[in-house]
Amino acid sequence: MMLENLVMLAFVAVLMFCVAFGVPTAAALIAGYVIFILYGMKKGYSVPSLLKMSWSGLGTVIRILFIFLLIGILTALWRGAGTIPEIIAVSAGLIHPSGFLLLSFLLNCAVSVLTGTSFGTAATMGVVCMTMGSAMGVNPLFTGGAVVSGIFFGDRCSPVSTSALLVSELTGTDLYGNIRRMLRSCLVPFVLTCAAYLALGAFSRGGSGAMDVKTMFSGHFTLHWILLIPALLILVMAAFRAKVKYTLLASAAAAAVCCLVFQKMPVPELIRLMIFGYRSEDPQLAAMMNGGGFLSMVQVSVIVGISSAYAGIFEGTGLLLGIKRYVEAVSRKITPFGGILAVSVVTSMISFNQTLAIILTDQLTKDVEPDKEKRALALEDTVVLMAALVPWSIAGNVPISTIGAPMASLCLAFYLILVPLWNFARALTQNRKNFERN
Repeated sequence: MMLENLVMLAFVAVLMFCVAFGVPTAAALIAGYVIFILYGMKKGYSVPSLLKMSWSGLGTVIRILFIFLLIGILTALWRGAGTIPEIIAVSAGLIHPSGFLLLSFLLNCAVSVLTGTSFGTAATMGVVCMTMGSAMGVNPLFTGGAVVSGIFFGDRCSPVSTSALLVSELTGTDLYGNIRRMLRSCLVPFVLTCAAYLALGAFSRGGSGAMDVKTMFSGHFTLHWILLIPALLILVMAAFRAKVKYTLLASAAAAAVCCLVFQKMPVPELIRLMIFGYRSEDPQLAAMMNGGGFLSMVQVSVIVGISSAYAGIFEGTGLLLGIKRYVEAVSRKITPFGGILAVSVVTSMISFNQTLAIILTDQLTKDVEPDKEKRALALEDTVVLMAALVPWSIAGNVPISTIGAPMASLCLAFYLILVPLWNFARALTQNRKNFERN
């Protein structure tokens, strides 16, 4: 047990060093992988057997790596086609000083559901809301909290969210079934969050400043309601429970047509867009729109792949057995959901990224909650959101930096806080009822 503790401490130390000195996450995870390989060798396992364990862990997620790459291509096409500019232009017209914080939350929820990405939503609708909030004189602390809450609504339950796909694959559950259960478990927190931002907005009324994003976009894109079709296809095909890869391909095909027909994009430029993502020479537009593309998801895929390889080594060498026993003991006292919540707080704080936090939490709590569907829901209600509340985690730091909000805005990201707390309270209540019944 002493060796296992030292290994985990060494791993955390490496991650902290890499974060402190700006070393890329993938490089940090590779260093961690070397540490776990050395641990396995110390325990008497051969290198080929450790590589086999790594491959078995990678095998649990390899099917979704292709989907991740498709998502990268899709987000680039949506940018180039003018789909995202059209969404933002239409949405921005709905923002008024009255109820600004509530509208900011709801609009970021909507965009994040359509795009499935918290970072992409922060860089687009999030930036728009922050800019408008500043023009209206709204406290950026409040606006930042509303934006962060909204961008992780879709990150948690969008059919094209990488975290939702990862949880589905790890637990062997149906993505759309998970989304249906997620919508039920977040209903009360969602309503409470809306009420909180409505009340907070009443105390932070500003002026009537606005940001004319339509004029900015119209100088670079042909805007038309038809450009919304690629996004609407996501919702329609998800409603009919179409396979995610077919949904993504249909939306990408529609967006490619929009690029060619509406934006008059040459075919070579379209291919470049899909590979390298959207790039603009206009600084203001680039700040909001640059990104996407096949290559943008390579690093994400590498992070998921390495983290999954960890899982194989953990399982094969029993590295986490001691911690698992402690987690099980705690869970018996505070319910399985409480145990998963407690683990998610720790893993989010030590892993510095959402992907590894999800995989570690799943590994440590498989025996705590053997029901796959319940465990998938618990992961979505805990670690997916907890990672965003850690200031030094990529999930929390990048969106806050992107929109230019104070880090203290995380304390006002009510949705991220209320979902785990509400469901923990429900678990405790149900546990008490079961105890009284028996």
